[in-house]
Amino acid sequence: MDLENQNRVKSMTEKYGAENIIVLFGAAEAEAAGLAAETVTNGDPTFAGSLAGVQLGLRVYHVVEPEFKEAVDGEVYEEQIGMMEMVLDVDEIVEEMKSMREQFCKY
Repeated sequence: MDLENQNRVKSMTEKYGAENIIVLFGAAEAEAAGLAAETVTNGDPTFAGSLAGVQLGLRVYHVVEPEFKEAVDGEVYEEQIGMMEMVLDVDEIVEEMKSMREQFCKY
């Protein structure tokens, strides 16, 4: 997660409260999604950004996870994300995100 996005997430969390924030990812690979999720839950593992050592514990999901898919209009989902599901390793992404939530999410 780049430094600008870390600053945005931190600022929004301070403004609205961590319990009111959900971070949604769309990375094409489970590892990339997991790294970004770790950044906003447990702190920047590279210690390079504003979230270095900051454990926000935010809720994190990927756009291909069932929880997100069920929460949005089916037609919009198919139009915007449906093609991604066919080319991504959805099971691997779901497992990675689930692992991040179990380890680091506080809300």
